[in-house]
Amino acid sequence: MNVAVFGLGYVGCVSATCLAELGQVVVGVDVNDAKVNQINSGIAPIVEPQLADKLRAVVNDGRLCATTSPERATKDCDVALICVGTPSAENGSIDHRQLLQVAHQIGSCLPAGRRPVVAVRSTVMPDVVLHGILPALEAAGARAGDDFSLCVNPEFLREGTAVRDFQCPPMTLIGQLDDEGGAWLARLYESVRAPLVRTDLKTASLIKYASNAFHALKIVFANELGVLCESLGADSHAVMDVFCQDTKLNVSTAYLRPGFAFGGSCLPKDLRAVLYRARHADADLPMLDAIIRSNELHISRALKAITRSGKRRIGMVGLSFKSNTDDLRESPLVTVVEQLLGRGYQVRVFDAEVMMSRVFGRNKEFIDRTIPHITSLMTESLDDLIAESEVLVIGKRFDGFDVALQRARVDHQIVVDLARVWPGTVSQVAERPVVRIN
Repeated sequence: MNVAVFGLGYVGCVSATCLAELGQVVVGVDVNDAKVNQINSGIAPIVEPQLADKLRAVVNDGRLCATTSPERATKDCDVALICVGTPSAENGSIDHRQLLQVAHQIGSCLPAGRRPVVAVRSTVMPDVVLHGILPALEAAGARAGDDFSLCVNPEFLREGTAVRDFQCPPMTLIGQLDDEGGAWLARLYESVRAPLVRTDLKTASLIKYASNAFHALKIVFANELGVLCESLGADSHAVMDVFCQDTKLNVSTAYLRPGFAFGGSCLPKDLRAVLYRARHADADLPMLDAIIRSNELHISRALKAITRSGKRRIGMVGLSFKSNTDDLRESPLVTVVEQLLGRGYQVRVFDAEVMMSRVFGRNKEFIDRTIPHITSLMTESLDDLIAESEVLVIGKRFDGFDVALQRARVDHQIVVDLARVWPGTVSQVAERPVVRIN
């Protein structure tokens, strides 16, 4: 393919070089004359392992050149990659001026009859793509879907290993506005050793932000655990070495699905114990300290979603802190029930796993101490609960729930789905509006 790469900074220079090495014919575009001249002389403008030799080779072979002219770069291009910088403004927002300027340039000189793919490789929020970059591309009269395709193509390059990361990334990620554009862009990476993921523009844009936020989170988590270990005289690296061996829960996909707040007999208790010990050792752990506050805010969001309609009869499907258990200790669903009762709402509860006749031990102690009137709130009939509720709150899923929901017809009933029972962006279930908090 003929590829135009706009922006020859870190991402653009590595991408242009590696694509040329894969056999594409690449023209790099940059406003900096000195950088353009360097590349055309076979000299890498940045320090990065393996890049200098690879860049020199593809320039000498005629597969990569650089220019300051957008018209020259787009004249015969099949794909235009936008790789310009997105620096932070003082208030934390992203400065999009370079992005929009480049998008306007590309839109003004798109080759007629070629229908190239314009792919945003810069890290950018989805609203900027749809409401900034797309209008800028169309400002000169070209239309997405007719004259060009628009994609988001995030990179996963780390400084110091960028060439290796390009050659073997965790995935090739393409967010597409139309299927034809996504398929065409996928051809560009056919020889890259990575799974191909094609999705929509918004998802692709946010995956890069989710990845970087999680990387920052992991670093801070490890550092705060190091502070705790030091305060207790433990070897932080020994602790984390063993911690990372658990690939079932610790270093895995476990718990990485948006849902409702955490609870139960372990997580809240042990997190409080860590924070208590840290305070007594004068160890400041702000990230870990914020976890409980964040969890409480999630419960508050659920209460707002339940009470927003002004309806007073609430049916709770689920009471224990998670599915396949009857444990009510520190269940966030119990907290929701308590809050609703305190505000004067009528609440009924169905939980097939919390059988009052079988509740004993610590679970019974918790009920007697915290919500002793729970027996008067519970019903053994899911059908009755659905029929009597103006707002149906789904905290857990049970067998037969879908059928019961279809059977019952309650005028103007609202479903608040806290358990993400229905996937995707479903807004109606069994002719009822569905509200989610994530």
